[in-house]
Amino acid sequence: MNILRTLFILLFASSAFTSFSFDIHEASILVSKDIKPLVRQSAVEILLEEVQKRSGLNWTEVSSWKEATGLTIALTLSRTKKLDGQVPPKRTGSNLPETQPEGFRLLKEGNTLWIIGADSRAIIFGIGEFLRTVSIGNGKVTIGDNIDFATAPEYSLRGHQIGYRNTANSYDAWTVEQYDQYIRDLALFGTNAIENIPPLRDDASPHFTISREEMNVEMSKICDKYDLEYWVWTPGTVDLKDPKLRSEQLDIHEANYKQVPRLDNIFFPGGDPGHNHPREVMPFLKDLYARLIKYHPDAGMWISLQGFSVEQVDYFYQYLETNKPTWLRGVVSGPSSPPISETRYRLPKQYKHRHYADITHNVRCDYPAQNFDQAFAVTVGREGINPQPVYYAQVHDKYAPFTDGFLTYSDGCHDDVNKIVWSQHGWDSDKSVNAILQEYAKFFFGPTLEKPAANGILALERNWVGPIIDNGGIEPTLAYWRDLEANNPNLSKNWRWQMLVLRAYYDAYVRRRAINETGLEKKANEIMNRVDELGSKTAMKEALAIVNKADTEPIEQDMKQVIVDYSEALYQSIGWQPDVEKYKASNSQRGCMLQFVDHPLNNRWWLADQFEAIDTLATEQEKAERLKIIANWENPGPGSYYDNVSNIATGPRVTTTVYDAVDFVWNNGGFSRWRLSSQLSQVDPILEYEDLDPNARYIIRVTGYGDALVRVDGRRLEPIKYDKEHEGFKEFIVPRSVVGDGTMTLTFDRPEESHMNWRNYSRISDVWLIKR
Repeated sequence: MNILRTLFILLFASSAFTSFSFDIHEASILVSKDIKPLVRQSAVEILLEEVQKRSGLNWTEVSSWKEATGLTIALTLSRTKKLDGQVPPKRTGSNLPETQPEGFRLLKEGNTLWIIGADSRAIIFGIGEFLRTVSIGNGKVTIGDNIDFATAPEYSLRGHQIGYRNTANSYDAWTVEQYDQYIRDLALFGTNAIENIPPLRDDASPHFTISREEMNVEMSKICDKYDLEYWVWTPGTVDLKDPKLRSEQLDIHEANYKQVPRLDNIFFPGGDPGHNHPREVMPFLKDLYARLIKYHPDAGMWISLQGFSVEQVDYFYQYLETNKPTWLRGVVSGPSSPPISETRYRLPKQYKHRHYADITHNVRCDYPAQNFDQAFAVTVGREGINPQPVYYAQVHDKYAPFTDGFLTYSDGCHDDVNKIVWSQHGWDSDKSVNAILQEYAKFFFGPTLEKPAANGILALERNWVGPIIDNGGIEPTLAYWRDLEANNPNLSKNWRWQMLVLRAYYDAYVRRRAINETGLEKKANEIMNRVDELGSKTAMKEALAIVNKADTEPIEQDMKQVIVDYSEALYQSIGWQPDVEKYKASNSQRGCMLQFVDHPLNNRWWLADQFEAIDTLATEQEKAERLKIIANWENPGPGSYYDNVSNIATGPRVTTTVYDAVDFVWNNGGFSRWRLSSQLSQVDPILEYEDLDPNARYIIRVTGYGDALVRVDGRRLEPIKYDKEHEGFKEFIVPRSVVGDGTMTLTFDRPEESHMNWRNYSRISDVWLIKR
């Protein structure tokens, strides 16, 4: 860890709130003319506005020392020789943080607080450090009296994609002012790059406040204002072998470049979207670069290898070796890219490497929520509110050493906490998550909530760890946030606060529903097991009536109303769209937590469909047999075992994780009527069995879709039954010799399906080991 960074953390932590601290009621801001004019203006605005709205104090800008009253906050560069005749403090030595790119020093000297930056952008970061760590309350700002610390970023690129497009779950409803404030907030936590998605095709949103063309220009202006890099994500989805289409694409891209006052980098995703071979892509980007530098001579071109085949990846590296393109600045590693470590190893040193990390999605993504219960997966969904600071800090720290930094993928402000954690860990990967969250809470909610809100965010993350019914922390987390909510009514219109409180209610509501609906299904199973006594028609009617009580006798409606009210509040405050019909979300995967708040957590939809099919069977015996299979689906009898291979609650013998899984299946717009276990699957799971009876005969039963190429202890088995349709059964006899030692490892070979779309790959969902 950088020793100066360590000193900065320890010194500030020990001084800011001790007997050496003092209150500021009046302050003047003096700014060096060596700072870029736009940044000079922005720096003053930030200090004046952010202090005023938190404390009510009206600080002033002055042009000379003699005009200053109260504390003087002096903003200057490390190379500045004099500030209005006074020599700024300077230290001797090499590699001082305030002389490294974006580094700064904060020093209190008498009645002056110096913020000394290595460059203009560093002044913004120094102000951010000041605002995050002082205590700002009503009518005063409290700072330490012996401040002297300096720091510089660990990684040179720390950015986030916040594209103004229809698929976003909130950004598309923002005004220029909202974008300005959000980009400012990110900058104050160390973000130095913003990526937009300019209009290359028709993607209108009913929420747009201005056109995409206009917002593209405005976002560029905002980044210039704070001296942040402005990136654009611009794919090529047409056939680049077609000369006419290729020429049109060059013209469309150039038109966007020409419009914006600032443009630092272009990110061209190689294959997501797009299906062009790099032999067409690289010459296209070379031509594109020639047009780019006409308007932005210092801008760079980046490419990702997303979706490239092995041959295409090899071609790309051969192109670099042969052509050594100076117009290419770097390579981006994103979803469906080759491994990050491999990319850094193969990439020549003159090219930079960026991580395009998905911190916005919970399922069906690169970094899915760990140990995520299916109840959350089908309600909170792929893009629900997801503060996971500890997890995402670990993801950052695992991959960052292979890169020059990151610019994350985000499609809404629901991942706001994750963005802040990444920005701060990009600055200093040794900074504790707790320290980051305390600064987050202090800055956005006030000094009295520094620790309480930080602890509450950590509790929300723990809500998602493990089986929901067994997670006893969800109810105390709700009680904790209810108390915070009741005691801080002044934050009721703060969107960050609204999101966190909503999540506490939502998690508890889903858990209570899961407990209730699971219990209803158990009762329905008991009814179906009495089919010989009741008859199939009565058994099905009574069983369905019981599971449907989830709809006919819904629970916790007062709590649900709170969720509805907070959803409306978030729509009003930031344009969050948690429902397609009511709030015009672009589609049901895009943050639609309200739309799925009552999604079934038992199998009532599947049972209704199954009962219709059973009713058509020829004999009562067939109907009874099928009902008993359904009733005992998860309880195959003494000495037998059942595993839902991707469900953390009912797959105890499964050793593979969500990273190995196809993940949570998405069909019918999220309103799948499949059995819940069939909506979870893996391609090649591994199961370990112990305590088997060496004298027994066992049968393996598998369901899912497509092929199931079974091996036990490495030995391939041939099926005695093989239904490849969805939820069809496949059965295999286990040789006695395999279970002689009482243990068995069950594996699945991956079928050769490279010619198929991944959505049609074979998958395994349920596995039984049945003792005969």
